[in-house]
Amino acid sequence: MQIAFLVAPQGVEQVELTDPWQAVADAGDTPRLLSTRSGKIQAFNHLDKADTFPVDDTVADASLADYGALVLPGGVANPDFLRMDEQAVAFVRAFFDAGKPVASICHGPWTLVEADVVRGRTLTSWPSLRTDIRNAGGEWVDEQVKVCEAAPSTLITSRKPDDLKAFCEAFTEVFAKVSRG
Repeated sequence: MQIAFLVAPQGVEQVELTDPWQAVADAGDTPRLLSTRSGKIQAFNHLDKADTFPVDDTVADASLADYGALVLPGGVANPDFLRMDEQAVAFVRAFFDAGKPVASICHGPWTLVEADVVRGRTLTSWPSLRTDIRNAGGEWVDEQVKVCEAAPSTLITSRKPDDLKAFCEAFTEVFAKVSRG
């Protein structure tokens, strides 16, 4: 199964991209990097530039049918850029409309708030997003990882890089169920 990793051209927290990417590959699925522009994306280690990564496809050219699940890494700037891009927001919303699982960590849920898909769901994130999530109709909890099955689309969320191990274990388990059909 192909897994979409949606990130902005810059601002993604590198470890929140690379650790889940490796977890997907280790599970036997195929991670694909999508962005709002072609070329390369610039990752960050907190506020410092880190590595660049080649984009496999733009969100404008991507087809929901090609992907079984979606991962939204964090970083402060990354989801802020994504939530300002109508095509990226529509792509995220389409996963929920199709009942496909979505995993998001740290500041990643900002894009979920913009896509209006947190209403009636329980999720976690970086603590500064709790008011945004509540204002969007979601319930925010301070937990290492939260799996919410309140709608046809399972949502897996986590708070921060320290939670990556639990986050990766949780979402790969959910994705494996989808892959097995």
